[in-house]
Amino acid sequence: MNIIANNIKQRLSLREPLQDALDIVAKLSDELTLLKEVDLVKELAKVKSFYPACIDFERNFPSLAFSIATGVGKTRLMGACIAYLYLQKGIRNFFVLAPNLTIYDKLIEDFGNPAYHKYVFNGISEFVHNRPIIITGDNYAQQGALFGDAEIRINIFNISKFSSDNKGSKKDGISLAPRIKRLSEYLGQSYWQYLSGLDDLVILMDEAHRYHADASKNAINELKPILGIELTATPIDEKGNYFKNVVFEYSLAQALTDGKYVKNPAIAKRKDFNSKGIDEHQLEIIKLEDAVSIHQDTKKELEVYSLNEGVKLVKPFILVVCKDTTHAKEIFDLVTSDQFYDGNFEGKVLQIDSTTKRGEDIEKQFIGLESENNIIEIVIHVNMLKEGWDVTNLYTIVPLRAANAAVLVEQTIGRGLRLPYNGKRTGVDKVDKLTIVAHENFDSVIEAAKDPNSILNKLSFIEIPVEDLNTKTEIITSISTLNVKFEVEQTEINKIADRVLKQTAQINLDAKRAIIDALPDFNAIPGVRTVDDLKGVDVKRKVIKLISDNLSKGQGNLFASQILAEAEVVYETMVTEFKNNIIEIPRMDLVQGDIEAYFEDFDLDIIGLSYQALDQEIIRMGLRDNLVETLSARSSGYYGNPVKLIIAEVINYPEIDYDENADLLYKLAGQACIALRDNLPDPGQLNQVVFQFKAAIADKIYRQMKSNFKLTEPEYLEPKVFPFVKIEQWNFSALINAGYKDYREVVQPTNTIPKFVFRGFEKACHFEYKFDSKTEQDLAFIFENDKTVIRWLRPSPNQFRIYWDNNSKRYEPDFVVETNDAIYMIESKMSSQLDAVDVQAKKVAAERYCKYASEFTAQHQGKKWKYVIIPHNVINRTMSLPYLISQFN
Repeated sequence: MNIIANNIKQRLSLREPLQDALDIVAKLSDELTLLKEVDLVKELAKVKSFYPACIDFERNFPSLAFSIATGVGKTRLMGACIAYLYLQKGIRNFFVLAPNLTIYDKLIEDFGNPAYHKYVFNGISEFVHNRPIIITGDNYAQQGALFGDAEIRINIFNISKFSSDNKGSKKDGISLAPRIKRLSEYLGQSYWQYLSGLDDLVILMDEAHRYHADASKNAINELKPILGIELTATPIDEKGNYFKNVVFEYSLAQALTDGKYVKNPAIAKRKDFNSKGIDEHQLEIIKLEDAVSIHQDTKKELEVYSLNEGVKLVKPFILVVCKDTTHAKEIFDLVTSDQFYDGNFEGKVLQIDSTTKRGEDIEKQFIGLESENNIIEIVIHVNMLKEGWDVTNLYTIVPLRAANAAVLVEQTIGRGLRLPYNGKRTGVDKVDKLTIVAHENFDSVIEAAKDPNSILNKLSFIEIPVEDLNTKTEIITSISTLNVKFEVEQTEINKIADRVLKQTAQINLDAKRAIIDALPDFNAIPGVRTVDDLKGVDVKRKVIKLISDNLSKGQGNLFASQILAEAEVVYETMVTEFKNNIIEIPRMDLVQGDIEAYFEDFDLDIIGLSYQALDQEIIRMGLRDNLVETLSARSSGYYGNPVKLIIAEVINYPEIDYDENADLLYKLAGQACIALRDNLPDPGQLNQVVFQFKAAIADKIYRQMKSNFKLTEPEYLEPKVFPFVKIEQWNFSALINAGYKDYREVVQPTNTIPKFVFRGFEKACHFEYKFDSKTEQDLAFIFENDKTVIRWLRPSPNQFRIYWDNNSKRYEPDFVVETNDAIYMIESKMSSQLDAVDVQAKKVAAERYCKYASEFTAQHQGKKWKYVIIPHNVINRTMSLPYLISQFN
């Protein structure tokens, strides 16, 4: 087991494909000589023995290509490789090559700015006090021999800068040496000589397909590095030939299949759309309008997700792909005109092509597209957005006038696949989806997708009803019923004409609000085990003190003393009111412990473990006559301890850690030695046999150890439990004007239920809810009308902290229902999904929560918690909750 590689994986939180790629770098860096001007045939043979697809380095030094899909994290892998080669091999000099100015600037930030959120060495403690020195194509001429022996030096060059500085020039008719090859007063030699003379230079090539032209190859070869690491999503050179030195591939098709690291792309068109009889200009307007409709819907969903999860707000934008710069200008004029959505997009459109790219303001807006402060909602381009354009907030793409729509979609899709939230899918469909609008080309793209080798084969295809495209929504916040009461009371106060009476009523309301806002902060203090404990004298004193502190903040409150006096009077009443409007949900962070990996104890299978000592001979050849003779060799008899020889060979495998498996290793090596000795005519030859065949013996042991490798199921750690939490507010989108219905209303067709916000509840902890299905709406009806139900709740996404799937996902139950004798966590599922792996995993998590919650409440005369999954096909409005519980508890 390679401890350093594993530490880097954990510290940098490398995704699985990047972990595999780093393992390859670790393995091959052990196999390769890592010296200048080595025998490339021998070095290639070493690589081919592990990775047969690598048939030619294609350079004058060992160079390994990694084909990794856009959005998976190539830059992070470069950082991991640099960290590993420094920490494991002591290599201190690196040369990072960028294909264009955009990536060049980005790499300088990625590698050189610890404050940058994408800094690649975050977590590498060795680089905190020994930060890598960044030398760029702009400052290399000022660098001198000022470095210490322990410093890491990362040279970052843009290929155009590198190539131009590597060309000669003339001044006054006199030929000058290339800039990078001129004498440096700091170094006493040219920077080129300095770099090419380094005995540990490793070159990393970002977007490596840009450096396979002869000129680039020659310039790179002259640097004489000991190793090259090439990264690209398209391992095809300028002549259309596939790279011959690929040792690892994680393609876009594989990334889409895995569904972890990139958005879910979908091709969309307007339902029942027919382009016949529609001219090109009108077709473009329709596509742009539909793109805006999809964009607005996505924008609302991202706002809701941000509010519910308490995470950064992602502002999406549309990418419009045009035929040429003239076409791009026409579209820019169209979408910024008063006729297009009443001019709402004026000042919010960015045109990026050869006619606009150099504008300073445009450049700033382009770089800042991911910023929450950026106002751009539409980007128009022709062919400028290539490598290095790694924004995460592109959600809608509109290809216009595409001669070959399928090809354009394939080429453009990579620009929008990056995910905005830590590079992971959230599980929320619209937050994880990239939409390509392709009305007139929808069928041709579908046809192209039938090719199993096409990336399009991994896409989904959707037809959007016209009414959905024309629907407008708004973001609403569903507050707790208690806050709804306060809002109603505030409305009545605003109607009071008498100034004194109005102020008295306002002070009373402000006092009540202050108490309710403060109470949840006291669920962790000693002596508070239920809401009723908040009525204690000592707790009341602390709550009033907190209210006083809050009123004193900032400018203070002119009526602070009156509000405090009123709070003293109404305190006990408000604690009762608080209790009557919540369900006492115990607060805990329910997380899973670490997965343990280990080798199970076993006895070695010794079948076939039989070797005979080889004759030891010396071959001697004359230098003049080439005469060959053979001499017998006699050993001194010293080969070392055979058991230790075997163990030393076994622990060369990266998965085998000596410290964790010492007992098992000694046992297996000992059993191997006994079996070998029993099969020898002369037991005294054991040491010789082990020495000669140690690699084969170790391989046999390693293979058997792998078959006895075990992973433990992660157990839930016992949490610290607190008595109650506040009811978190809900945020969701609602149709403007016609988006609200009474929960008792029967909605047809049922697939429209998720569009509406339902009201009219009397027992719910919120004023309004949305439901994902008819089943959920029917359950709400049952809860409201069942006399055994006291209160019920449709929890907001951040109400519970219950984690599952190795803590990568948070469980959100459908409902929490309180009755006279118990509190139920209820989940409704399609009957066909009850045994699904994810449903069962959530069930385990929920039942564990209920177990710990029940243990806590049992100590304080509280109600027991129970988890129930109810199949969808048994639920209807005539059912009672006790009946459903009795059937499925």
